Amino acid sequence: MSVAEEIRNFVVDNFLFGDEAGLTDDSSFIREGIVDSTGILQLVSYLQERYQIAVDDEELTPENLDSVRRVAVFVEMKRGRAAAAAAGA
Repeated sequence: MSVAEEIRNFVVDNFLFGDEAGLTDDSSFIREGIVDSTGILQLVSYLQERYQIAVDDEELTPENLDSVRRVAVFVEMKRGRAAAAAAGA
């Protein structure tokens, strides 16, 4: 399963009560009322646990966390940085 699929499943299961109708990979979580500020914290907690990444306060932005696609790109970027850091250690 891809990162985007896992994130989509998390959002559907935790915020849409299993109803993914109308949710696209580009649907804005905030603008469309899918996820509120508390939900963003739940999402971040899931990302940190599931993908073993650290999310810094300054990274809590719509550019990183406002849609399935943006979150997936953010996670892949963070995982790439972590892998590069581990390879250099």
